[in-house]
Amino acid sequence: MKKIKVNFGQRSYQIIIGQNILDSLGAFLNSLRLGSDAFIITNNFLKNKYGLKLTRSLSKAGINQYFKVVPDSEKSKSIKTASQVIKDLAEFDKNKKVFILAFGGGVVGDLSGFLASIYRRGISYIQVPTTLLAQVDSAIGGKTALDLETGKNLIGAFYQPKLVFSDVDFLKSLDKLQLSSGMAEVIKYAVIKDQKLFVYLENNRDQILSASPTALEKIIGSCSVIKARIAEADEKEKLGLRTILNFGHTIGHAIETAAGYKKYNHGQAVALGMAAAADLSVRFGILDEKTSLRIKNLIKLYGLPLKLKGVSAERIIKAHFHDKKFSGKVNKLVLVSAIGKTRIARNIDLKLIKAAVGSLY
Repeated sequence: MKKIKVNFGQRSYQIIIGQNILDSLGAFLNSLRLGSDAFIITNNFLKNKYGLKLTRSLSKAGINQYFKVVPDSEKSKSIKTASQVIKDLAEFDKNKKVFILAFGGGVVGDLSGFLASIYRRGISYIQVPTTLLAQVDSAIGGKTALDLETGKNLIGAFYQPKLVFSDVDFLKSLDKLQLSSGMAEVIKYAVIKDQKLFVYLENNRDQILSASPTALEKIIGSCSVIKARIAEADEKEKLGLRTILNFGHTIGHAIETAAGYKKYNHGQAVALGMAAAADLSVRFGILDEKTSLRIKNLIKLYGLPLKLKGVSAERIIKAHFHDKKFSGKVNKLVLVSAIGKTRIARNIDLKLIKAAVGSLY
């Protein structure tokens, strides 16, 4: 069992990473003294597959539970779903000391964290991420969000969990598409911060995609440390340090929005966004073509898309103007100058961005 501390003073918490550790979750929660009543937000598949095991772990620790099931799709990150869930939370929270337990992937984690941040002006919540994407990225660092039709993650708050509990065994239930999609965020971390991880990904594809627990623990641990240290240094993205975590996300989020959150999942969209960002880095004159090709080859190696279909470039460009990192009319994109080295570029000529998006067709 690996433990990584995320340092936020009195709001510090641990990331726990291990194999088959769900049974010990209740004991961890008792030690945190969060409360005796867990409002568990999850989806049907996870409740049916792991609900009994989760219930046993919490019951053994004297923790009462209520399961709130939400659809397993990006549509659950909506005002409509949030409103329905928070009504049930308020109904459950009578004469109780309640906390929220996010039991799912990035959608469940974002929704849960946001509701925890606003209910009673803030209650405790923990992340129990069950997808690779959530374990390496979205469960860590305290970003919570809902989507609007206008754009992705436009409603949200920075609100840190009390614990991130990553059991690698959950990843055995992922299909190839989900595992491959999660690798987009892993590749992101390797590109922006860790050349050794990048080489490891190039050389260990089969072990990773076959869900080898040892390989998965290694990459989850590496990414968790990177995310934790960056979030500690710039929690609310005011210093520009945390911005590098958005590599591939400006165009990626625009693709998701333009496609109505249907055609491409988050990992696939980020992969396409990274390919476009690599291309833009070359056009901007800071990255050599050989390294750009190496990044794209790694994306392809893990079964992620490099080409767009069924979404117009015009819609993507229109959607990208709603990116949260814009300052007025001035854009801000994360580019790379080498594996492990980033550069924040501002006010990039729209012609270059259009050309980079065009390279995806």
